[in-house]
Amino acid sequence: MKIGILIMLLTSLLLIACTNIPYETSVEPQVYFCPRDNCSSILHQLINQSTTSIHCALYDLNLKPLLTILQKKAEHIDVQILLESSKLNPQDNFIKYDYDKQQMHNKFCIFDNQIILTGSFNPTTNGNTKNNNNIIIIKSTTLSKNYETEFQELCNNKKSKTPYPTIFLNNQKIETYFCPEDNCKDKVLQTLNNANKSIHFMLFYLTDKDITNTLINKHKQELNIKGVMEKKNINKWSTFNILKESGINIIKDKNKANLHHKVFIIDNKTVITGSYNPTTNGNKVNDENILIIHNKNIAERFLEEFNYLYS
Repeated sequence: MKIGILIMLLTSLLLIACTNIPYETSVEPQVYFCPRDNCSSILHQLINQSTTSIHCALYDLNLKPLLTILQKKAEHIDVQILLESSKLNPQDNFIKYDYDKQQMHNKFCIFDNQIILTGSFNPTTNGNTKNNNNIIIIKSTTLSKNYETEFQELCNNKKSKTPYPTIFLNNQKIETYFCPEDNCKDKVLQTLNNANKSIHFMLFYLTDKDITNTLINKHKQELNIKGVMEKKNINKWSTFNILKESGINIIKDKNKANLHHKVFIIDNKTVITGSYNPTTNGNKVNDENILIIHNKNIAERFLEEFNYLYS
């Protein structure tokens, strides 16, 4: 038995080496859910702990304490912030605004070229204290290279290839994709189509017909499909009613503010999260990012959030 396990391990390592897929060992990723967790405080701590560099691509930023600490850090280390917009309208030298026709909808940071933060969280008052959001923090030099490559692409308007779309962190597979160039919709569809038991989803907005039809088809195959969606976005473009009429257990969120997640949980062991809403703009127009995380422990954390919102 031990020899068999050893052979399997060696085969896996050989496969990883031959396919140029990086293998890393690190601390376990950390997951937080705002507003139950203070996401602003967690981001503040990461900024404060950084010693060499902070690079962020953010859709919005209006929390003054975060801007203040970034200003202080910029006096000593490399700080670069790319914003789509900000009510504070800061004009610091380390801040650049995205004037591309595409909406820069990302919410990610890279700290010291070794830690990434991403998810659905905009560092704003509503994002921190009212809206349901998630952030995930992963210590990985290879993932950091992926996000740094995308950051430089956004800042310099020069297309570049993601160095490591797939990595293994602590023997767990993590995939990184950036829209529109990586076609995030296709990556989501592939993962959903591989579901065998269940799909749970928490979505700010869903209009994509192919993803909707995949959920319906999986429901017809008797998988457990459950969802919660932002009620303010249930309109003529939303597929909420189509899903509900098909018999899927789907509800409107109860938050008076917004459910801002963009999350799928597959078979209680895989999570899709990031900035990507399954919409036409999310698919074809906006600059977005997603992680597909094959990790049962991470999936359990997201299921806790799902059950909290669904109940």
